[in-house]
Amino acid sequence: MIDNDKIIQALEKKLMTFGEDVKTQNVGSVIKNTDGVVIVSGLSKARMGEKVVFKNGQTGTVLNLDEDMASIILLGEGSDIREGESLVTTGQMLGIDVSEELLGRVINPLGEPLDGKPKIKKGKAMSLEKIAAGVVDREPVNTPLKTGIKAIDSMIPIGRGQRELIIGDRQTGKTAIAIDTIINQKLNKKPVICIYVAIGQKRSTIAQVVDRLNMEGALSYTVIVSASAADPAALQYFAPYAGCAIAEYFLEKGKDVLVVYDDLTKHAWAYRQISLVLRRPAGREAYPGDVFYLHSRLLERSVKLNKENGGGSITALPLIETQANDISAYIPTNVISITDGQIYLQADLFNAGIRPAINIGQSVSRVGGAAQTPAIKSVSGRLRLELAQYNSLAAFAQFGSELDPSTQKQLDRGNRLTEILKQPQFSPLPEELEIISIYSVISELMDDIPIDSFLRFEKELHNFVKRYHPNILKALVQGEKPTEATLNQIKKAVEEFKKRFE
Repeated sequence: MIDNDKIIQALEKKLMTFGEDVKTQNVGSVIKNTDGVVIVSGLSKARMGEKVVFKNGQTGTVLNLDEDMASIILLGEGSDIREGESLVTTGQMLGIDVSEELLGRVINPLGEPLDGKPKIKKGKAMSLEKIAAGVVDREPVNTPLKTGIKAIDSMIPIGRGQRELIIGDRQTGKTAIAIDTIINQKLNKKPVICIYVAIGQKRSTIAQVVDRLNMEGALSYTVIVSASAADPAALQYFAPYAGCAIAEYFLEKGKDVLVVYDDLTKHAWAYRQISLVLRRPAGREAYPGDVFYLHSRLLERSVKLNKENGGGSITALPLIETQANDISAYIPTNVISITDGQIYLQADLFNAGIRPAINIGQSVSRVGGAAQTPAIKSVSGRLRLELAQYNSLAAFAQFGSELDPSTQKQLDRGNRLTEILKQPQFSPLPEELEIISIYSVISELMDDIPIDSFLRFEKELHNFVKRYHPNILKALVQGEKPTEATLNQIKKAVEEFKKRFE
């Protein structure tokens, strides 16, 4: 028999705890699912970029809003989502949880670990899309971000807060420059935090990058965001924004961050793929009309904040792959116009053994000397001019059989300058050793060294100076313009070493 008293007590308890706060949920239903894009109806209050959750727990984000339908891109495979299935909006924009624990980890654009290590604890939720800092919050770029690559630090300097494009055909060493720059940051007392975003690459290639950074001891201050070629186009599309959101977490703490987007060509391909499935009209090269906005709203978030806003910075190194050296194609010209300069790598130079294969004539830094220390500025001032003259002379010299002595001398100097700027991969140099190398050639101290022994001479000279003349390195490490006394000490050290060099 049912105990009436117990029922009445239970009802009274329910009535006492009854709250008036009514929750409404915006519920929709699936019309169709094609190629990772789900068309739904009923989401009357959905917002662009809002996160939605399906009945089976799968998540997606709104990317198209029509009068009576919304298009949602899935953040996973989602092949099991059927017609008529329900979904709800969350009221949240798509974001990523960020904390210091991400350093040294490999994650996907949703913040989930891919390295087999323990799960990452929840951190601060950072929105993937954010409006860039305004002009008033910024200050001019004035602090160098040293890459450790002689050709770049001396002629195409990169400053903290700058956007410097690395552009060239495939297999010309674009990723190598970015990885060397990350490795070089460990030379700083406070390493710049690095974020490497791999978009649409093979998983084996990403694994090699992780392995190399680990070997060089650079993984401890690096976060790797991976959206490989096997991942859905949606994850490849969100990867750079996730990398930028992580950078902004550290920026808010007043830190300097370097973000490498490797590469934005594949990012544009992923966006084109999504847009075509969303039935957006195609424009030039089948890209949608807003592909420029896609990259501009990402790269504009790179910033050097003023002291009132914490003084941090985000430096961006976007990579773009060209086809047959064509830098006038649609995506390359777009990104060139958004960035503050480009490092142009040429396949012909790479095949000729000039590595890094930087074309000095077409590479530029629009921040220039403001991002250099007085020390390297003082020795590299003539370098770019002499190399430009050499390149134009070398083009004519191949047609002429006899050259006058002054032209021959200029060609010889150009050959030596080109040789000293060669640098093996994964061996970035501290600025003081770069200065010694460049000064030795500029001031004609190495004119009697055979060109084929240059790189061996340079390596052994560095070891000799470290061992016997550490006072020279101490004088140069301050970054101040070298005094006459310091330059004389370098001359004496080089002359002394030449007697030992075989």
